[in-house]
Amino acid sequence: MTDGRSWQGNWKVRLYERVRERGYDSLTAFADAHPTASLVALAQTLGEDDINAVQVFSGLVAEEERSHRLTRLARGQLVRELSEGLPNGWPAVLDDANRFEVAKALSSWIAYTPDTHQDRARQVSATLLATPPPRGWRPLGPDDELLRTLLPDEDV
Repeated sequence: MTDGRSWQGNWKVRLYERVRERGYDSLTAFADAHPTASLVALAQTLGEDDINAVQVFSGLVAEEERSHRLTRLARGQLVRELSEGLPNGWPAVLDDANRFEVAKALSSWIAYTPDTHQDRARQVSATLLATPPPRGWRPLGPDDELLRTLLPDEDV
């Protein structure tokens, strides 16, 4: 979106109208129904011309802050970043090329992680690089068993 249309008018109202039009009572429920879709893909589904990824993420953060589920949001965003960056799952070998792709996905995730969870996100990233998950591991949602082990629900 380079023309700025997504910021015109009351984008929050527009965002939630689109979510309800698709049969969801919250943006979180909509995102949960598409757990591996990127923020860009979610935005395009809601309004290719007038909703953008930043707005979707902002809405998700606001909802999860209200429900005290920012850790789950962080796990969900990690799923999205890994799905986009490692579409075939975790590589069998972390050679230079694969390490670069993993690092890109993890750094993108950290960039989207709320400040309250930044230290934990860095720890999770370091753990994944030091002790890689099984070859082909591809979490399909924020409740993935390994993700819940690495980043359990708790107050921060």
